[in-house]
Amino acid sequence: MVRTTVTLSELPEGSTATIRDIDALSPTSQRLLDLGFVPGTPIRAVKRAPMGDPTTFEIRGYQVGLRRSESVLIDVEIKPDDR
Repeated sequence: MVRTTVTLSELPEGSTATIRDIDALSPTSQRLLDLGFVPGTPIRAVKRAPMGDPTTFEIRGYQVGLRRSESVLIDVEIKPDDR
């Protein structure tokens, strides 16, 4: 069985996914929600820094950079055609 749910930090560059869940126990969660990282929202991994951190994501018409420590808090479902 192919795993389609991953953390945002695992989303391959150029791939699109849909946000499924955010770790509500993290102090960073409210900031991410305020930035638009809410369940059901499409998101795309645009570019990773040369050492892999941070990553630029496109969400709700804007681009935002997240560190791995932030993007690991978000679970996403990869669209089947982007696997």
